Formats: sequence, structure tokens, C-alpha cells
Amino acid sequence: MDEIARIAMIARVLAPGRGEAERVEGIEVAIGDDAAVLLAPGGGHGAARPARPARMVWTIDEQVEGVHFRRELATWRDVGWRSFQAAASDVAAMGAKAWCALSALVLPDSVDDAALEEIVSGQADAATAVGARIVGGNLSRGSGFSIATTLLGVCDRAVTRAGAKPGDGLWMAGQVGLAACGLRALESGRAIGPDIMPAVDAWRRPVALVNVGLAMAGVASAAVDVSDGLARDVGSLAEASGVKAALDASELLSDPALVKSAAAMGLEALDLALYGGEDYALIAASPVPIAGFRRIGGIEAGSGLVLRTRAGDSSVLVRGFDHFGK
Repeated sequence: MDEIARIAMIARVLAPGRGEAERVEGIEVAIGDDAAVLLAPGGGHGAARPARPARMVWTIDEQVEGVHFRRELATWRDVGWRSFQAAASDVAAMGAKAWCALSALVLPDSVDDAALEEIVSGQADAATAVGARIVGGNLSRGSGFSIATTLLGVCDRAVTRAGAKPGDGLWMAGQVGLAACGLRALESGRAIGPDIMPAVDAWRRPVALVNVGLAMAGVASAAVDVSDGLARDVGSLAEASGVKAALDASELLSDPALVKSAAAMGLEALDLALYGGEDYALIAASPVPIAGFRRIGGIEAGSGLVLRTRAGDSSVLVRGFDHFGK
């Protein structure tokens, strides 16, 4: 099974069985979105509105050496930063404010005390940048290095993937394709010139758009962050909402940094934009413009994902990063 099929199987096994409540008390959204959504104590279910936000958004993200990064391509401080920002992007996609986090590290003998301090410093930098605090975690010895970040956010209304409607625009905050181009440049071993450096920075130091996500929360009908590639993540939003998503090719190619870095690497900018991943841009479906977002397409009746060009529409294969792909 690929990653999507395995997630579906896990969701099926963990779903409430016959005779159980359709919804467990306090759980509003479970497996299948960017994060789980929980009702805060004293909020929801007809209770008086609490002074604090009524919902908690809870996510976990793991960065594994050899899968998400190679240590020769980034500093240990970058690794700590990347691990925290990946989790924060899930919270941003739900329109929530980051609150606090737990961090679990598995350390092989090759990670010494100096490296550990750099990793934790990168995590601390990222936590400060998104306005959260790391309040605990766990250390363990193991054969391979990994970081698992559990992040809790709070909101009044969580934006899920399942709410886009025909007539909504598709809006994007951030950039797509740059991080993948930067990774390709680092893997090539070539000299990093000024046209490619923004792409390298995008991969080494991604930024979760938490504050932009807060601006989206009041108007977006659905949202997702771009971690596995634009085509895959927009495709998941369209599937969850039961609609068709149309992406405008000209808008995806309107980023000068992407066009320059792709040309310097001899790569197709549109291919990077559609299938790159690890950008942590935000995609929102909304009937009205959103501050900090630009329109890159629209939502229509139907199903699937299409790319819109002057020559017409063409179907887009919904693919991207898959932990279990062949």
C-alpha cells in the first residue's frame, strides 16, 4: 500500500466501532486532516462560550535522517529549525495559533553533545518565531536519528480540508517549488550562486505561515498546507471536499525566484511548483480574497485536479512525496 492507502487503513481500524458513540466526546476532527481538532474543556456542546478559544488543534510531525534530510546538506541548527516548522505548518493550515510543544529525540552515538545543543537551539529559534514554547519531551538512544514534534494550537474555528465549494477561489500564501529546487541543488554538489541561494534557503529554513493562517481562519472554507507537493495536497483538499480543483499555470509561474532558480538548475519550474514539496505554503479555498494570499485557481463542481493553460485544461496526476511509494 502507498501512504494514502495506509492512512486510510489506519483510520478505518481506529474508527469508532459499532455500539460506540459516533463522535467521542471532545473530538471534533480526527485522522485525515492536517491536525486533530479537540473541544477545549468548557467549550462546545451547548456550553457557555469560554473566555479562551474553544478548540485545540493537535498535531505531530517526525523528521527522520535519511528520509527528510541528510546531515551533510544542512547544519544541525537547520535540522532543529526544520523539524519544528514542519509541525507548525500543520497548525497554520487549521487557522490556529501555536501554543506549546513537546519534542522527542532519538540520538545515535554519532550525534554528540555539541550537535544536540545545536539541534535544540534550532528548535528554540523556530518555537520563538511561531510564538510557541517547548514545554517538555523525551530523549532516547537509538540506531538512527529522528525528531518528533508534538504541537498544540488553539482557535475558535478550525479550517479543515473538507469545506471547499464550487465558486470558491483557490488562494495561496507563500511559495511553491523553491524548496525542492534547493534540495536538488544541494544534492548535485554544484556551486550555489545567487540565483539558487533563495531556493537553498527555502529548503534549509522553511517558515510556517502561522500568522497568515490566522488571517485566513475567518473566511476560508477549506485549507491545507503544502508539505508533500502542491498537486498532492490540493488533490487531497479536493477529494475531502468532493469538488474539482483547477490550478492556473500562469499564476504558478509568476514567482521570479522560482523561475530563476529552476533555470539556473536546468529544471522545469512548473514541475517543481506542482510536485516539489516541503514548501509549507498555505492553500485556502474562499469565495473572497484573503489578506496575504494570491489567487492560483478555483473550485468547481466535479472531482479531480486540472491544470488550466491558454491551450485548455489538462488533468493533473495527484502525486507528490509518499513515504511508502515505490
